[in-house]
Amino acid sequence: MTQILTDVRAHVCAHFGDADPDVASVTFLGAEPIEVLRFRPDGDGVVHYVSLGCSRHPMVDPTAMVADPLQGPRAEVVLRLRDPRGDRKRGEAGRRGSPPLAGPITGLARSLAVVAATPAVEGVVLVPDALIDLGSPLWTRPSGRAPFTAVLLGRSDIAELPLDPPREPVSFLSATPITATEAAWVRLKGAEAMREAWRADGVDVLDPNRRASSA
Repeated sequence: MTQILTDVRAHVCAHFGDADPDVASVTFLGAEPIEVLRFRPDGDGVVHYVSLGCSRHPMVDPTAMVADPLQGPRAEVVLRLRDPRGDRKRGEAGRRGSPPLAGPITGLARSLAVVAATPAVEGVVLVPDALIDLGSPLWTRPSGRAPFTAVLLGRSDIAELPLDPPREPVSFLSATPITATEAAWVRLKGAEAMREAWRADGVDVLDPNRRASSA
């Protein structure tokens, strides 16, 4: 692990009160591995998944003639979900607009790693309001595949991590799971319009069992 990633991990763990996360490592052909840190449910029952590896190198515009090894934006990706096991009895209705609990989820760590690897693999620069479409379910569960196939990036509550100049600080971008219908909405009307539709529709975007906004 590089010194930058060591510092990023310490920074993230400090944000969560020096918690010791579960770790999954995902490898990609021709690319360096991405780890996913899973922090157990907080007092609100929210699980945090944080990528570790995207910030290893600065993100560069794929059209740039020369890639600067030091300068350029760096980021990691943060995805939050309410614990699908929750504190409710199985079969009980969830929050408004969500079906009964569907059990634990699998495959999310790999999906988050895919998002975090897009700068290295596809030359994508991750920024707030960006739409990253994986084209397949972000996770599966005993009852079937999740309807979410993309993520909408935004700003998380984890503070930026300054690095030694000339390196730019590491930012931590939130990744909100969205459905194919919502992804189409974002492409048509923009990220903020999607967020406003969620607010108007009372959608809890942290609920892994939620339905798409009807706005």
